[in-house]
Amino acid sequence: MLESIYVGMTGLLGYSRGLRVIANNTANMNTPGFKSSSLQFADMFYTGGNLGGGIASQNYQQLGHGLNTTGTTLSFKQGELRQTGNDLDMALDGQGLFVLKDADGQLTYTRAGQFKFDPNGVLVSRSNGSTVMALDGEGSFVEISLDGQMTHPGSPTARIRFGGNLSSTAAEQTVSNVQVIDASGEAHTLSLKLKNAGSSAPGSWTVSLMDGTTVVGTGEVKFTDGKPTPDATVVNVSYTPPGKAAQALTLDFGTNVTSFASGNLSTLAMSSQDGVGPGALSGAAFDAKGVLTMTYANGQTVKGARLALARFDTPDAVGSTGDNQFQMLDEKAWHVGTAGEGAFGKVKSGSIEISNVDLSQEFSDLVVMQRGYQASSQVISTANDMLQELFSMKSK
Repeated sequence: MLESIYVGMTGLLGYSRGLRVIANNTANMNTPGFKSSSLQFADMFYTGGNLGGGIASQNYQQLGHGLNTTGTTLSFKQGELRQTGNDLDMALDGQGLFVLKDADGQLTYTRAGQFKFDPNGVLVSRSNGSTVMALDGEGSFVEISLDGQMTHPGSPTARIRFGGNLSSTAAEQTVSNVQVIDASGEAHTLSLKLKNAGSSAPGSWTVSLMDGTTVVGTGEVKFTDGKPTPDATVVNVSYTPPGKAAQALTLDFGTNVTSFASGNLSTLAMSSQDGVGPGALSGAAFDAKGVLTMTYANGQTVKGARLALARFDTPDAVGSTGDNQFQMLDEKAWHVGTAGEGAFGKVKSGSIEISNVDLSQEFSDLVVMQRGYQASSQVISTANDMLQELFSMKSK
């Protein structure tokens, strides 16, 4: 009977542990990236039926010593991906985990991709400030930083394109508002003067680029039957902005320019130029391959670092550390790579992965644990009553 009480106590202890696991799962049903766990049960050792520790020669002579728990196992079933609208919230559609480095230099892993850029411009986890890792060209872990990326310097104008009709019967034509961006990002407004060669060279025009009244450069364009002559559609000049270095400009009168008779009326105008002024950073997000894409107010985009991801071969190689993070238990079972490669999965920007807890399953397990606990306590009560009866018989 004393052994029965002990067996019942092992049941109480085991089912109370099971209850704690279920309580932890249900408490974290809304925790991003949380992975549910389940308690593993096993029976304890056996002794011979003589209760004196003898070796049993037949199975029916064995008596068990109760319930044992062999630890918990994590379920890495993917949770639902829920949109948040925050570009720095990321989920992984696959088996990968984000790689983090804490203040002590220790690596941890997470499925909860809730990140932000700290005041130093470094991408960190919002939960505990750990640094989010990327992979450089040599496969080494590096931080993701906006240092030096807060402003796009722009690029100077190299080609100016024109469009419209240049009246073949007009003697001269002036095109104003020709915009040029210099190497420092400053914009300059120039003009263009075209002079018809007339009967001396039908279809030929002398082109002069003007900065105010100063001629920057000249050239010639030609038209045949109202269309640009293929080998005479561009004019190359060198423009030196005041106090700046010289820059080469190509004036392009290609397929969008015609020269038909239309009296003195011409519609020729600048259609585009490829220069870009400086612009401040206006947004940062990650694409499906985990590459940082920075967007600037001048309309330019720049690619940055690529997120590092890790995955494992077996859940036995993973341990929970809290703060939605996991640690490596068996280095040989882990692999490092990037999104879009194999089983690592793709990055879903603007989304998070919510907990994979199945509430209906947890409630079912809760009933089982409750019934098991009640049964174990009843065994102890019954064994205690039997002992009390035995002591009463002896006193008589």
